[in-house]
Amino acid sequence: MGGAAALVQGPPAARRERALSGLWIRRAARAVVRDPHDRILLVRFEFPARTVWATPGGGIEPGETPEEAIARELEEEAGLTDVAVGPLLWTRLHIVPFIGGDWDGQREQYHLIRAPAFEPQPRLTWAELRAEYVHELRWWTPKELGETTEAFAPRRLPELVSQLLRHGPPDEPLDAGV
Repeated sequence: MGGAAALVQGPPAARRERALSGLWIRRAARAVVRDPHDRILLVRFEFPARTVWATPGGGIEPGETPEEAIARELEEEAGLTDVAVGPLLWTRLHIVPFIGGDWDGQREQYHLIRAPAFEPQPRLTWAELRAEYVHELRWWTPKELGETTEAFAPRRLPELVSQLLRHGPPDEPLDAGV
């Protein structure tokens, strides 16, 4: 995280990154789940101000590694277990107040997950998922990603997925942008 930020203990059970700007940044890990047909698994988040499609994942709990957080989140959101977490593809710092006002933004890292084609069966109930703004999971083909007018997080997710499918994982993680 360099000299611009330091990890500090926040409120109970919350590990926060406090940037020099004074912002509280949540650490998060996300999974770019790719099946043998080059489909990408995405989650539809319905926030009060907007709806976006994003990769599965979420906050890194105290004591968790990013890989452990991805495994937990994939089981909770999609029912996918025994995952092999692949290379770090992208990073993203998104500054926007969210999660009940506890955070000023989120620093995400995106890892590749190769998975068989499967029908998502979340371990959490839909009521629990909706409490976390999750309203749908579905596979997207590269063609669907390129043709839709849906909103994504990060905004250039279709472009990033296209690059991944054409060139494979980058040698160094790419900045995914906002």
